[in-house]
Amino acid sequence: MAGEPGFPVPGSPELSELSGLSRQERLDYLRRRMAAVPARGESVASRAPVESAFPTTGTSAAPDSHAAGVLPVPAALAELLPRGGLVRGSVVSVSGATSLLLGLVASVTAGGGHVAVIGHPRLGVLAAVEMGAQLERLALIPDPGADPVEIAAVLLDGMDLVVLGLGGASVAPSRARAVVARARSKGSTLVVTDGHWDGAEMRLEARVHGYAGLGNGSQDRGCGRLRSLSLAVCARGRSFQPRTTRLDVRSAQGRVEWVSTPEPVASLEAAPFPEPVEVVGL
Repeated sequence: MAGEPGFPVPGSPELSELSGLSRQERLDYLRRRMAAVPARGESVASRAPVESAFPTTGTSAAPDSHAAGVLPVPAALAELLPRGGLVRGSVVSVSGATSLLLGLVASVTAGGGHVAVIGHPRLGVLAAVEMGAQLERLALIPDPGADPVEIAAVLLDGMDLVVLGLGGASVAPSRARAVVARARSKGSTLVVTDGHWDGAEMRLEARVHGYAGLGNGSQDRGCGRLRSLSLAVCARGRSFQPRTTRLDVRSAQGRVEWVSTPEPVASLEAAPFPEPVEVVGL
């Protein structure tokens, strides 16, 4: 993983060499590196309580989330989800504002889990750290090659959360079912973005609802320092009715916190999901 001996980090010569390998060579490489990742049982045993990783106003779910088979999410978001987090062995589709994805990565790594992010070369790692992400538990694979789904399937063996950027592609239903079965058998959670995945158990969509700091109290609109971002987040799932809430992502004492707000927002529940795109390379 990033920052650990033997695992490439973004910008390292080893990662540059990996980009020139064939598909089978990449898979063999990842399998060797997976052998160096602590077993999931060892990871759980060494985890600090989730609440200790975040301020009480901030970002974690219940401290027993891992034991309950649920990965932690920002506390303000947990109130929106039926089980208060991301269910292990499930597939979740995430779209919209990137802050939502960063919050998920930060919460899982801060809670002691291991996360792999595939196909997101512009991921805001600094923003994730400010939300509480632990880089020693984060593996970044910005350029997975022609078959990112296969890379994700391999990483489900040892990661608690795998984030897969599809780059606008749609995964064939038969292949999606095979990967879902693998996630369930391994107890890992798969988050898919930037594409269409048939049969996701839950879909999360975040839209920017407003912001504070830029131009406030000044005649020069657009000037100033961004202090907070307001998101309207909608959750849809097979087993529950759509739910919408508003969350504020705020900078406080050198870190970024998630805070729920009672202010109502325009409903996202009726908004359609993007139409599936053409299946490519699958």
